[in-house]
Amino acid sequence: MQPTYLPWVGYFDLMDQVDQFILLDDAQFVKQSWQQRNRIKTPEGLQWLSLPIFLRGRFGQKLNEVEIREPEFWRKHLKTVETNYRRSQFFPKYYEGLLRCFEAGSPWQRLIDVNVNLITWLAPELDVTTPLIRASTLAVEGVRSERLAALCEVMGAAAYVSPIGSAEYLLDDLAEFREHRIDLTFQHYDHPAHRQLFGPFCPFASAIDLLFNEGPAAGQIMRSGRRPAFTVDEVRATARPNEMQSDSNT
Repeated sequence: MQPTYLPWVGYFDLMDQVDQFILLDDAQFVKQSWQQRNRIKTPEGLQWLSLPIFLRGRFGQKLNEVEIREPEFWRKHLKTVETNYRRSQFFPKYYEGLLRCFEAGSPWQRLIDVNVNLITWLAPELDVTTPLIRASTLAVEGVRSERLAALCEVMGAAAYVSPIGSAEYLLDDLAEFREHRIDLTFQHYDHPAHRQLFGPFCPFASAIDLLFNEGPAAGQIMRSGRRPAFTVDEVRATARPNEMQSDSNT
């Protein structure tokens, strides 16, 4: 998976299902994607937190090449988080950890370091202990499914669990996985409801929303949304695989 900014709980549920989680830190950067931003719950609903980055003249850059335009961006983000979550029950328990996570690399220079640092902090707070490795350290070539299958092979994997949002192109490239004798399945996740401030429940916020509101129970609540994975045949039987997911935050 590409390292995204303050990922949603489905990201960590996928991580929790596997023996090894490869961070595609050298994937192509896509502006205004989850790589660069995510959402928190506010009185007005979901609000974006977006990282300011350099874009002009850098078309086609890889995720691990993206530089941050305002290295102290996190101070504004933390203020926004504090404003909207300080009344949540477990805010005092986790806010200091989030603060230290941001302070650790400040002033931040690269987007990838922010994302990986936050993912590394959030995972154990959600009781997820799956080992993480950066794809850039594996020296595996190829594009699209060819590279995914090769990464699985170099890690000795017999199976690959994919987010359902990638189903359309993976099914087109199914031969790559079969050639490497890798079983392909797709994550099936229904976002569980949990306590929130400010009125009706809004799903698909960053995982910090679950953590601040539910604390030590967050990992168990996260796992309650997990369903048996979709098989290739089940996804093929659906006209539009992307309709099998509730949200594109994958």
